[in-house]
Amino acid sequence: MSTRPYAVITGASSGIGLEYAKIFARLGYNLCLIARRENRLRELADKMEGYYGIDCKVISADLSTSKGVEEVCKKVRHLKVEFFLNNAGFGDCGAFSETSNSKEQSMINTNVKAVQALMKFMIKYYKHHKIDGYILNTASSAGLLAAGPYMATYYATKAYVTSLTVAVAEELRQEGSGIYVGCLCPGPVNTEFNDVANVEFALKGISARDCARTAVRGMFLRKTIIVPEKYLRFVLAGAKVLPRTFASRLTAHQQKKKLGK
Repeated sequence: MSTRPYAVITGASSGIGLEYAKIFARLGYNLCLIARRENRLRELADKMEGYYGIDCKVISADLSTSKGVEEVCKKVRHLKVEFFLNNAGFGDCGAFSETSNSKEQSMINTNVKAVQALMKFMIKYYKHHKIDGYILNTASSAGLLAAGPYMATYYATKAYVTSLTVAVAEELRQEGSGIYVGCLCPGPVNTEFNDVANVEFALKGISARDCARTAVRGMFLRKTIIVPEKYLRFVLAGAKVLPRTFASRLTAHQQKKKLGK
């Protein structure tokens, strides 16, 4: 293992993942960048190594496949990892009966199965090496709401990530473990997510840079749930007291705006 620890980032080629890479490079950490687009990763790695004098490894992997997840685990196990940013994921928008099933299955594999598998792998890794490391999962404010009509599968995947994170964080706390597990739950963020999900958010999004900075600050403060936007914290608090079906109707109204309905 290298003496300088690594920050491992999935979904590192753009958006929040790219901003994570910049933050940890400035902090002096080696990087392990993971995404499907190898050319973009190589270009980013060259810039980071040249500017910050760090080691930057690249893993091109499709996390919607078990092969991709296994490849990441195989290569990461040989690194000295302090931070694991479990960030890869995507969404889709439309009526459930009309959206692509193959795209949704890929979404479930990436947003749920890969996140769960990599999180479990890293906790075992940290325990084996006796490292009080950090794992930050990227969910969404969608994961804190009752349900998301017109983004039904996406909301469900993020509810899973949020629930899993909170549960595992409590298990580690009761064990007296120093391993941190947290969950980033932002509202709209100006990234490539919008294009992949075929949506245009009705609310103004925050920048990926601001989102990543808030996430890292929250992680160092060991917050289990990190919501970057102040206004959204009030919205989510209010949504908790509403009946589930009524809250879902309000969400449906908002989601339709993304579809131009």
